[in-house]
Amino acid sequence: MGSSPSFPIVSLPRDRIVVVTGGNTGIGYETAKHIAMMGATVIIACRSEQRATDAIRRMNDEYQEDRKNDKLKEGHINEDKLPIEFMQLDLASLKSTMKFIEAFKSSGRKLHVLLCNAGVAMVPRGQTEDGYETHFQVNYLSHFLIVAHLLPIMKTSGEDCRIVFTSSLGHKGARFDLEKAQAQNASDYGRMLYYANSKMYQIQHMFCLSRRLRGSDVTVTSMHPGTVSTEITRNYSDMKCFSCLVSCFDSMKALRTPYQGAVTLIDLAVNPKYKGTTDVYFVDCKSSSIARLARNEQYQEDLWNYSVECLKQYLPADITASLDMPQDGNQ
Repeated sequence: MGSSPSFPIVSLPRDRIVVVTGGNTGIGYETAKHIAMMGATVIIACRSEQRATDAIRRMNDEYQEDRKNDKLKEGHINEDKLPIEFMQLDLASLKSTMKFIEAFKSSGRKLHVLLCNAGVAMVPRGQTEDGYETHFQVNYLSHFLIVAHLLPIMKTSGEDCRIVFTSSLGHKGARFDLEKAQAQNASDYGRMLYYANSKMYQIQHMFCLSRRLRGSDVTVTSMHPGTVSTEITRNYSDMKCFSCLVSCFDSMKALRTPYQGAVTLIDLAVNPKYKGTTDVYFVDCKSSSIARLARNEQYQEDLWNYSVECLKQYLPADITASLDMPQDGNQ
């Protein structure tokens, strides 16, 4: 397989604001910690304040251990505490998502990097409190809402602002049929299929955003972290055969660690060489091919319009206007 991919250690200013959804565990945990070690202010957005507090404490303990053992490298900060904060966000609730959005807006902060990382995988068929299929809302729709509301802030936050979606190679197994997007009929539902669909939606969202952000200082990319051993496996613990297969891969060291899975995400968040890079899908820190369905521009725009319709009560006129396609190359 050759050498493992890596990310540069870049000295980041404290006023560079990075939001990581789901930053209290797995890939998000490693991403938040390592970006904070470079000096940026990192906000981890997740459901449980207790779990977030525990995660931040653990990050600081690990950081201080590295500091004590002289393992910090050039570009790392050398301080008593990492610049990491918590904000509450439950992606399975549009009301909670709006509370997070309003709390961030009211802080008056800029936003330079938005890492849409949190998600669920292969959960049983079900609906959120808002009536949407779980993968659709948690992995895709609530992130769409966050992006829609925070884009105006990112557009005025200075140069080189970035949005990154944690997608998956699984998107290549997706199907595009918006009439079945919410799995109203049990016979339509497949756990792997609807997970794959949600990951395809993220990539389609990337393309739609890139068209609308033409000429701005905001770029959008997506990535596949690899097959990673994280807490997300609890979502399909009842799938005995699949869980057994994952356990076998884990015992053979065939699964990536959360750190290894986070490398590409961190790279896309901090590497100066990606300034201006947009609508590209990455695997192992390299651009990679995207499934034909995800590249279909008509499907992308159909999904965009469907999503706006789903969220119409949460998208006031000024936000909707900010999402319009630019004309003649203007924002």
